[in-house]
This record gives sequence, structure tokens and C-alpha cells, in this order.
Amino acid sequence: MFDGLSDKLSGILDRLTRRGALTAGDVDAAAREVRRALLEADVALDVVRGFIDKLKERAVGVEVIKSVTPGQMVVKIVHDQLIETLGSTADPIDLNAPSPVPIMMVGLQGSGKTTTSAKIAKRLTEQGKRKVLMASLDTRRPAAMEQLAVLGQQVGVETLPIVVGQTPVQIARRALEAGRLGGYDVVMLDTAGRTTLDEAMMAEAAEVKQAANPHEVLLVADALTGQDAVNLARSFNERVGLTGIVLTRVDGDGRGGAALSMRAVTGKPIKLIGVGEKLDALEEFHPSRIADRILGMGDIVSLVEKAAATIDAEKARRTAERMRKGQFDLNDLREQLEQMIKMGGLGGMMSMLPGIARMKNQIAAANVDDRILKHQIAIIQSMTPKERRTPDLLKASRKKRVAAGSGTKVEEINRLLKMHRQMSDMMKQMGSGKRGPMAGLANALGFGGGMPSAADLEKLADRMPGVLGNMPGGLPPGLPGAPPGMPGVPPGMPELPSAAPKGDAGKGDAPADKPASLPPLPGLPGGMPRLPGLPGLGGLGGRFQGFPGFGKKK
Repeated sequence: MFDGLSDKLSGILDRLTRRGALTAGDVDAAAREVRRALLEADVALDVVRGFIDKLKERAVGVEVIKSVTPGQMVVKIVHDQLIETLGSTADPIDLNAPSPVPIMMVGLQGSGKTTTSAKIAKRLTEQGKRKVLMASLDTRRPAAMEQLAVLGQQVGVETLPIVVGQTPVQIARRALEAGRLGGYDVVMLDTAGRTTLDEAMMAEAAEVKQAANPHEVLLVADALTGQDAVNLARSFNERVGLTGIVLTRVDGDGRGGAALSMRAVTGKPIKLIGVGEKLDALEEFHPSRIADRILGMGDIVSLVEKAAATIDAEKARRTAERMRKGQFDLNDLREQLEQMIKMGGLGGMMSMLPGIARMKNQIAAANVDDRILKHQIAIIQSMTPKERRTPDLLKASRKKRVAAGSGTKVEEINRLLKMHRQMSDMMKQMGSGKRGPMAGLANALGFGGGMPSAADLEKLADRMPGVLGNMPGGLPPGLPGAPPGMPGVPPGMPELPSAAPKGDAGKGDAPADKPASLPPLPGLPGGMPRLPGLPGLGGLGGRFQGFPGFGKKK
């Protein structure tokens, strides 16, 4: 959603950072361009004026103009101002109240209230370990109550039995009574909506609030609404009284102005964002991380949290132990590919990497698609269990059989086998104490050769707190054998090469004669910063030459 705004702001700030010194005129010109970019992103005019006034007040100063790196100082000021506009800190749903805690969902029809109610209930049940009851108060829309009942079955959350003829206020009282008698922690009240703001809807919502006295009143707003989102938020806040906002369709192609405007106009925090149609596609809203994404700085913390949530800890331990012993077969490769799909695929993971916004055009030209991962899984599943454990058995006749079974070509199977062979060789070097770059790296870190164990990593974290402690809080607890922190991301991202290497992508599987200075991103002529390997994923950098379907031939 923030791609358009991100492109414009990144271009403006890149021009500033390339200058050796800044004048007041340079800052004024940049402020005008930032103002234009925000207005084009559908940010409310009052919000833009306040943003630019504060930006000029902080940027046009002696400490910036005479700074050693004035361009970087302006980038920092814009970043801090974005965080302040979006809300300084993350503000999750507040459940600090006597059970059952009523949560009231309001919004226009079609904004996603019912689906978002089920998403929040699923999140509270699985992550918060709360017992949740959902109740539909929508007596006007056909099958609205049945929809919530079906969603409740899908997420494993109880719903209030449907009684025909009751008013929304009566349903709300019955839901709270059922919550008290059933020992529920949270009661979700899904109210009715209209296609536009009208007095009848507002009066009904006010009556429900008076009867239920909800602890949280969440406005569900469509991120594609644009400028009208401000009027929507202001009207609901004045009549009902909001405690937070949930933005849906954040994964769409909207301009992102709603997120910047609604928080500034209402003063109410954006608590959650919907990032997809699936019932688990709901994330907490972190202003600092969103600001990082807008300015193209990536979101490594969210990537690690997503990895911790999707990776099976026990399976990751087994895979890590097999890697230590150099026993990396095609079953292990298939598990890694499946985990990448669970984490959002290639596109979802790369969108959180620093500097990836500058490679967006090259990624589009390279046709990086998650279907590649599914094709590779189909190839592995077309093999016999013995062939997966021992890939050397795959000769010409077997490759033809696998290609026919998976609907692919023999060349794609060759590329997959080569990728597996490269990864396996790397694992063997790290698992043994022999000479080589991986063993040298292990020796340099003080492990005496071989891949470090979980205990070694903990010792390294204690020995190097300044390096491994840059990430606040360290890694989430779901990652086995991970150090308490991860290395920080370098402040400056390397520029891409001006010209792409010669050769046709996708026709062969041999690496280039001269490797690039950075590990190649699949199918891209440039490179990307190396990231620490996540358990169960085999790392995102190193000597891994990319995914089959990309690369070049000798």
C-alpha cells in the first residue's frame, strides 16, 4: 500500500544524501516535494500542513546545515516525524478489565468488520490463550449472523446462537450474559454497518455501546477509502467514542494516506492491520516499522517474528542437527521451501528486506514468482522416497519420469539438483572441521571449526554483546538455538551494478565465471545484503546460488 509514497520519499531523500552540504533553500525544496508526495498519497491537508511545519522547524537549523552528513540528518528527521504522525509506539488491544471483556466492532458495510472480528478472535485464542465468544448484532444484512457462525467454525471460536426477532441491544445483553455464565474472557460484538454514514446506524451503535459498555471500541476502516477515511473516523469518534482503529486491505494498491491521516485527526491509535484475506493475515501496527518500510529501510524485526511464528521448533531442531552432520537431502529442501511459502513467499520476505525497494524494477523484470517454489515442491514430491534420500540415483531415465510426473522439464530438475548439491556442500563444510571459508569463519568466531551449536551461539552472544545486541529484545522465543540478538542492519545499502551481466536468465544452471561482490538475489543481476540464517531455512545468503529458473549459463 505504501509503495507509491515510499518511491517518492526515497527519491527525494536520496538526492539530499548525495549532497555534501545543504542550504536552507535545499531543505525548503525538499519540503515542497515531500508535501506534494503526501498530498498525492491522499493524506489529509491539515495533516500535511502540520507535518511540513514540524519538518521545517527541525530541519532548518544550524545543527543540520552544518552537520557532517546533513542529508542523513534530514532523513532521520523525516523518519522521526513519520513515526510521530503514525503514533509513537505500538498500542495492542487492551484486555485489562474484568472478564468477559466486551470488544465492539464498528464501521461501514463492506469494510471487513465480520472477517476482522474472526481474525481478532483467532489471534486472541491462539496467541493470547483467551476464551472468546463472538456475537453478530447485524440484523439487517442477509446471512450476516450465519457468516460469523461459519467463520467461528473455521477459526475454532464459539459464536452466540442465533435467535430470530431480537434487536441489536438485546443480542448484546444476551452475549454478555452468556459470556459470564460460560466463563469467557472476551466477547466480540460485531455491529451492523451501512454503505454510507447515516443517523440510524450511529444511533444504533450508540445504544449498543450504552447497553454493553465495551472496554474497546474498534473502528474497522478500509485502507482504500482515501480522503473520506478522515470524515469516517471523525464521525464515529464523535458519536460513539473510539479506542482504536483497525485498517483492512493494507496489502492492496491504495496510496497509504488513510493510515497517516486517521491517527493524526482522531488521536486514536491504529492497533491492527489486515494484510490479506486469510484468517491469520492480521498484524500489530508498529509505527516505527511502518516508517522504516515507507523509507525503504525494510522490516527485519517483523521478518524474524514471522519466522518464529511459522517455523516448527522441533522440526527446526532436527533439521539443524542434520545440517551439522552434513545430512541434507531433498526432504529437508522441501521443508525449507514450504516454510518460505508460509512466511509469505519470495515477495513477502523480500518486501521486508532493507534496500529491496531500489531493486523493485529489477525484481519485476526477473519475474520472481512464488509459483517457482511450488514447482520445486512438485518436482520433489514426484520422486520416490529413496530418490529423495539419495539424489545421486536420479539418472536420465528417472529424471524423465519425474519431469512427466511433475509437469516440468528435465532442465528444471537439473537446476533443482544443482541447487541442492550447492547447499549440501556448504552444510558439509560448516559441519566439518576441514579447511575452507566456512571452517575459517567458524575458527574466526572461536568455535574451533565446524558449525556452531546452540551453546556456542549463546557463548558468542555473551562475548559480543555490542554486535549481537543491536536488535531490541533479541529473537522471539520460537526460534531454537538462536542467539539472544541478531546483527544489526548496516546503515548504508550498497548500490546496484549499473549494468547487468550478459547471458540469458532461466536457460542454464551454471554460476557466473566471476561472482558478484554480493550474494546474488534469485534471478537478479545485482545483489543484496547478507542476512543471518534462520533455523530451518538454511540462511538467506552465503554461497547459495539462487532458485532454479534463474541464473545464467556458461
